[in-house]
Formats: sequence, C-alpha cells, structure tokens
Amino acid sequence: PNWWEFAALHLACLRIGAITNPVMPIFRERELSFMLSFAESKIVFVPQEFRGFDHLAMMQGLRPDLPALKHIFALGGTGDTSFEQNFTGRAWEEEMDMQAIFAERKMGPNDVNELLYTSGTTGQPKGVMHTANTQFANVKPYAERLDLSGARDVVLMSSPLAHQTGFLYGILMPLMLGTKVVYQDVWDPAGAARLIEEEKVTFTMASTPFLADLTDTPAVREHDISSLRIFLCAGAPIPRVLAERASKELDIIVLSGWGMTENGAVTTTEPNDPPEKVFQTDGKPLPGIEVRIVDPQGNLAPNGEEGLLQARGISAFVGYLKKPELHGTDDQGWFDTGDYARMDDDGYIRITGRAKDIIIRGGENVPVVEVEELLYRHPAVIDAAVVAMPDPRLGERGCAFVTLTDGSSLTLEDMVAYLRDNKIARNYLPERLEVIDEMPRTASGKIQKFKLRDMARDFTV
Repeated sequence: PNWWEFAALHLACLRIGAITNPVMPIFRERELSFMLSFAESKIVFVPQEFRGFDHLAMMQGLRPDLPALKHIFALGGTGDTSFEQNFTGRAWEEEMDMQAIFAERKMGPNDVNELLYTSGTTGQPKGVMHTANTQFANVKPYAERLDLSGARDVVLMSSPLAHQTGFLYGILMPLMLGTKVVYQDVWDPAGAARLIEEEKVTFTMASTPFLADLTDTPAVREHDISSLRIFLCAGAPIPRVLAERASKELDIIVLSGWGMTENGAVTTTEPNDPPEKVFQTDGKPLPGIEVRIVDPQGNLAPNGEEGLLQARGISAFVGYLKKPELHGTDDQGWFDTGDYARMDDDGYIRITGRAKDIIIRGGENVPVVEVEELLYRHPAVIDAAVVAMPDPRLGERGCAFVTLTDGSSLTLEDMVAYLRDNKIARNYLPERLEVIDEMPRTASGKIQKFKLRDMARDFTV
C-alpha cells in the first residue's frame, strides 16, 4: 500500500542491487501466482492485513507453487515473518560487512531496477523493465514543465505506488526534488482534503475519479485546500465539464496528461495553457520525447486525422521481461502505443481510442481477455465478451455480454460470485451483465466488439 515502507524498500533494493517489482494490493492469488512465478521473485513484502484482507495468509498459501520464493515478510506482522523485527528492529550492519556488499552489488544507471507488470494487447500481463536513466529522463522534464521545486512544493500521492504514476511521481520525483511527499493509502476525498490542509500540499496527480470525488464531496469544503496549486489528471479521459468545474470550484490549475507504463508520462498540458488545450487535449510531448500519428500503412497522418500513436525518447523502457519479441519498437526507435489519437497544429494530441482491448476503470487497466477466459469456463456460458461502458466517475466500467446454453440462467450476482471463486482481482469484475441470444460476428466468425460497445454506451450500472 501507500506506506512509507514502500519507498524505503525500493531504496534498500537499489543499495543491494535487487530489482523492485511493485504489485497492487488488490491483486489476489490468480494475478500474484503468475506475476511472482514469471519474475522468479525471491523475497515478497506484504502487509499483514490491509482493508480487512490477510495478505500474509494468501502468500503462505501460494508459497508451495513458487519454488524461487525464499522469504515472505509481513509489515505489521509478528514472529519470524515480521518486517519490523527483521529490518527496522535489527542492525544488519553489525552482523555483516554491508559496505562490501554495497560495493559488490552497486547498480549502474543502465541496469534494470524496476519491473512493473502491465496488461498488453492480449490482456496477458507483461513485465515492463526500467532503469534509473529511463526513469529520471521522464521525471526531470515532468517536474520542470510543471514548475515543481523542492523549496516550494509538497506532493500528495493517493494513486497507488505500485502503479507507474505513484512510483515515478510519488517516490522518485520527490527524492529528486528533495520535497515532502504525503501518502494516502485508502482514497477518501475528505481525508485527502484534510491532508492538503495539514501538510500544505501544492501538487497531486491522479486519475479522473479522484478529481471528481474531490470536487463533488461536500465534506471537502470543510477544509482549507487553498495551498493546492496543480491537479494533473491522467489515466483516463477527463470530461471537459469536470475539469472546468473543478478548476472553478476548487480554485486550482487542472492539467491533463497521457502516458503508459512503458514510457511514464508522455504528454501533458502546461500551467499557462489556454482552456481549449487543457480541456480538449491530452497535452504535448515532454522534452526528450517525440510522438507521431501514422496511418495503417505507417505514413504520417495529417494534423487533425486519427491514426496510431507512436512515441520514442530517452524515457522509453528497455524491454519486456522474457518477451523481447513483444518490444514493439522499430529500427528508428518508434514504439507502437496501441492507442489511436489526433494531433493538432500545435503538436497537442487527443487520445481517441485504443487498439488494445483493455478497459480503463478509474485509471487502472482491466485485461478483458483474462475475464473472458474465465467466463468461457462457466458451464452455462457459450460465448462471452467484455467491453467498456461509459461511467461519469470512473471513466469506464466493464460490461459482460454472454450467450447461454439452452435452459440455463445467469445473474450478475452469480457471475460475480463465480469470478470471485476464481480469485480474480476485484477491479477486474464486470459490473453489468447482458444475456443475449447471439453474438454479432464477422464473416470469419470473430465477435464484433464495436457493436457491443455501441450497445453498452447507453447502459449504466
């Protein structure tokens, strides 16, 4: 979770030459068994308990299936697995020559120090690898564009530190600037407002639902949040009406941005940009990053026309763990983002859609293929497809379409219970179920998801 120990553990990994692999606290057995096995993780740190869930018990249950795993430590735990007993309460430098270990394992700026899983075009997680050079090549121009400084600014990070947003701009950027950072482990808009008031927070970055909650929660008005200067909204498209209302009612600068795990923030608007840029675009590239829009043949698309968004620059990741063939970068360094966009005459882009079949729920990617595969295993289901349906707060939610065997029935409650039994992450669960007689298909038999998305546009939870 967003605890100070997260940052301390990353710094400790850097000292001993280990790679940090953040995983979301909402992940359960299904996600973790794949991620930890694929990475051959040797040590895992978990909270003993977080939001009513026993993470240590879950990890101990997974341990027999993870042969590379040597140690599990629990924050807030007791006994041999206690993080506090083994680390904060133990002087390791008195037991071994730590300076010799540090010298032997010193990491270089081009050595991989971060492994972060993301969902790819097929929905299967991919391990994105970053180095100190790729990380700070993004963090430095980001801070400069937003005019952030250690002497003036205080950062609030409510976005998960196990997400690239939280990791880069909630850990590395404050370290680089020498500025205070305040962590919030469970999102609560009134609690965020209290932290802003108490700590004199000046900057925060989060996805659209966070901004909506901060704007729409009456209890926020009970706190003085006048210190907050900038809210950069990224991770999901920001509705213009929300950005305008938040800017006016909260008296803050609302900025927009777009990025991905592989590159960090790629585009942002600027504090002095006119409203039409802030509210109608996803910004322009950060220094050191280039973007272009190409047509299906790979030719540059004219300004204003939709095409595939490509990016290149010094902040680009160095590859996918054990999957070099999926890197997606051509011989000139252009990376296919999998998103479609338009570019205006000033170089600002607007994301228009995704080539990959991923739902962005509250700024978090939902790998629909994984959900569909589980639905296909249900004895009553013949066909299954999960698509995005619009949501004013989260941006998108999942809607499952299914066809059933003769005489069968399936309710939303039944589906959710079935998926939970298969240990799927909570935010991957579809929040609406539509039972239909037949899936729309192409002549070759592929499900026409665009027709399902058209149907889902009018749905609500």
